[in-house]
Amino acid sequence: MPVSRHALSRRLAITGLLSVGLSACAQSEATVSPFAEPTRADASALGKEPELLVVTTRRSLGARQPYFGSDRGSLTFAEVRLSPPGRGISGQISSVVSGDWAVLGVDAADSSDPARAFAQAATGRDVLLYVHGFNETFESAARSAGQLSHSLEFQGRTAIFTWPSGGKLFDYAYDRESALWSRDGFVRALQALVSNPTVGRIHIVAHSMGSFLTLEGLRELRDSAEVYARIGSVVFASPDVDIDAFEQTVSRLGPLARRMTVIIDPGDRALAVSARIAGGVARAGAADRARLEALGVRVADTSGRGWSMLRHDLFLSDSEVTQVVRRAMDRGKGA
Repeated sequence: MPVSRHALSRRLAITGLLSVGLSACAQSEATVSPFAEPTRADASALGKEPELLVVTTRRSLGARQPYFGSDRGSLTFAEVRLSPPGRGISGQISSVVSGDWAVLGVDAADSSDPARAFAQAATGRDVLLYVHGFNETFESAARSAGQLSHSLEFQGRTAIFTWPSGGKLFDYAYDRESALWSRDGFVRALQALVSNPTVGRIHIVAHSMGSFLTLEGLRELRDSAEVYARIGSVVFASPDVDIDAFEQTVSRLGPLARRMTVIIDPGDRALAVSARIAGGVARAGAADRARLEALGVRVADTSGRGWSMLRHDLFLSDSEVTQVVRRAMDRGKGA
């Protein structure tokens, strides 16, 4: 069937927008604020002991890089050996190239119960659980988790829930379905953490499409008072979630909403593209502040901050926005 000139023009416009906007979730797009103060590598627990806990629904690739691919697989627990920027040869090379942490290797746990193994590895500590967004490889997500923990100077165990993103610009639909498919694994991981009585507060930071997965998981657990009681804070950074769906879900999460912080930016170019793909429905990360605050959540509007062209990753690339996350976690310690 021939394509009309109007349809062809619309397709080309969306393709152009995609190339500009939807690559924003990968950390390699971040532009670090020139005013950010450097943080010592040993200021966080991860800097002193660079072992990142990983629970994932990606299919394992074994001992070869990139260790976990984009295909869907059974829930797996592993520990990732990281090198902070500037430490060791790999770290120095990574730091020179991009300022990132480096993934040195993965120690996969041989366990018939990966969720329980994950919880046992976090014994006796508070947990920072990072859930990445669209267009992320396993390694880029692990580096982002390292950078976030480092910037927050987090003193507990840092973990990442990584779901099978295609890691490609035009895999938006696949990523969204993979995020939803990973909901059960995310729920199992949270339940396991809570079942370990020595684990302290659980702080969740979800970026972009990872906010969609996190909300779906929290909705599944809305009847679990024990899980909700152990969650210290939930931060949604630039959530790529339909605003109507976000409003509906949060309104059903009861008092947990008061421990939620939403980082928004009406000028977020990546979310503008997502909204266009979704038929013009605004995303929660670019929604009206008053509408979000009516849900009982805290809102941080980052309009005018930072130097990132796409404005989609300021929680990683701008030191003052990172402190929004830190303050949310500080409040959650006494929740």
